[in-house]
Amino acid sequence: MGIHMNRREALMVGAASLASFSLGGVQTASAAHGVSAALAAVHDERLRGRMGLQILDADSRWFGGVPDGHGLHTAHSVANLLFDCAGAYFQPLSAYHNSPEILERVKLAAAFLERAQTDDGNIDLVSTNFNSPPDTAFVVHKVATAARLAQLHDNDEVLRLLSTFLRRAGGGMARGGIHTPNHRWVVCAALAQVNELFPDPDYTKRIDAWLAEGIDIDEEGQYIERSTAIYNGAVNHAFTVMAVKLQRPELLEPVRTNLEAMTYLVHPNGEVVTEISRRQDVGQRRGMENYWFALRYLAIQDNNGQYAAMLTPLEPERLEMPTLMEYPEMQAPLPEPTSLPESFLKEYPLSNIRRIRRRRLSATLLGGRADRRLVAHFGDVVVEGFRFASAFFGKGEFAPHDIERREDGFYFRQELRGQYFQPLRGEYLQTVTHENWAHLRMRRETSEICVLTYQAHIREIEGGFEIHVHASGTDNVPLAVEIGLRPGGELTGAVAVPHVSRAFLLEQGYAVYQVGNDALRIGPGKAEHHYTQVRGAAGRISDMSLYMTGNTPFEHVFTLEMVSP
Repeated sequence: MGIHMNRREALMVGAASLASFSLGGVQTASAAHGVSAALAAVHDERLRGRMGLQILDADSRWFGGVPDGHGLHTAHSVANLLFDCAGAYFQPLSAYHNSPEILERVKLAAAFLERAQTDDGNIDLVSTNFNSPPDTAFVVHKVATAARLAQLHDNDEVLRLLSTFLRRAGGGMARGGIHTPNHRWVVCAALAQVNELFPDPDYTKRIDAWLAEGIDIDEEGQYIERSTAIYNGAVNHAFTVMAVKLQRPELLEPVRTNLEAMTYLVHPNGEVVTEISRRQDVGQRRGMENYWFALRYLAIQDNNGQYAAMLTPLEPERLEMPTLMEYPEMQAPLPEPTSLPESFLKEYPLSNIRRIRRRRLSATLLGGRADRRLVAHFGDVVVEGFRFASAFFGKGEFAPHDIERREDGFYFRQELRGQYFQPLRGEYLQTVTHENWAHLRMRRETSEICVLTYQAHIREIEGGFEIHVHASGTDNVPLAVEIGLRPGGELTGAVAVPHVSRAFLLEQGYAVYQVGNDALRIGPGKAEHHYTQVRGAAGRISDMSLYMTGNTPFEHVFTLEMVSP
């Protein structure tokens, strides 16, 4: 199917899709993933919840608004209401189809948005950003969909109600600035939506000005922010919208590049590898939800079974009825899912990670500033991090910059230095104050220099990894190895660390951590002390941690290995 259709073609495809959704009460594949009576019912239920929150008191400052989860009355909440209202109002399968009540709610919401706009045409993200063009763009995404559905259904009344806000927002975004890399494309997508409704050369001129900077996709398939759970999806969504609305199919290429990269950055349970992110999703447990729009569009557009497979854990819960109505080509049957890569070793030097997948074993090795060296899923058993730290001058966290690959595995190395400072003398002698202390410290001679060298070697074994930890140089430095375990399983073979909640010490032999039908054996253990929360170490990886301890010179080899429970 082509990338762009006119209004008549779009409505014909939508009607054809709806006609195929039920065969004797048994849904076809397309029915399960398109607009169905069941999806309309789910949508109506969500809409009832939003309508129940809308402020209907005409004397209220927030008349027509919708409070968010914090009780803040935001344009974003109102945009979500308008999105859902339009989906129901223009959907024959909805109980709210052509409902006068919905039309009244749209009027109130549209008036609230107009009052919320600044003189520049922008809105406030009241939790942090004010008079914000990029946050206006996020709101426009939903409001413009509502307006587009009105346009597709020749409803001038709803389109008129939303036009004032959208035109003013278009002007604000065409003039305004941004904060972060992804904001450029979020703004461009919103401008493309407004331009489709109310064509204006200022909108496309601004889009072209941002595109002139070049698209920030690197050779590893990551955008600048490497935000695998949040902003990758937002950028993919933006480029897909631009490709459709501007009839520029070349803008789908970075989306394809990123989605191909993501096939290697998803664990077997659908969780995304977030350790490489430069944004707030770093290390968080998240799935592919933010990729839904681009995945569904390109799965159908490209007949791509891998994209369809990545959609499997998202649908039907992630389906958005108004979006499917705006882009009826997305209601076409999905291709048959094909397996994602299940056995590979992929190196990402720009992101400074290595990815290993052996069926149900999925692991990430990390260098650089990450606070852990290994994150691994052993079936349902998840090691949320392996790392170690010592009490070395309060800066003893093992944080090597590079990962060196050799024939027998991966090597990490780091050298730390600690020293003491002598009195100022000669030309540098002066009165020391709070203001100049840090500057003058660099002018002091040093003495009693201590050095500590860390090394770690991680190699694959059948069903897991062998890890060799070595620390030497300054003697008698307490050191603790931490293995962060995702809570929810049963740990045997370890003892509780005194005075530390849900922390365990592996003194000798092996511990076994079991989650469901999967088990991970860890060991052999080593415990010369129970000082696990060493000064200068990063905060605990997980709410459940297993430790091994010793003093320098320290050397220990242990394994993480899947076993039969």
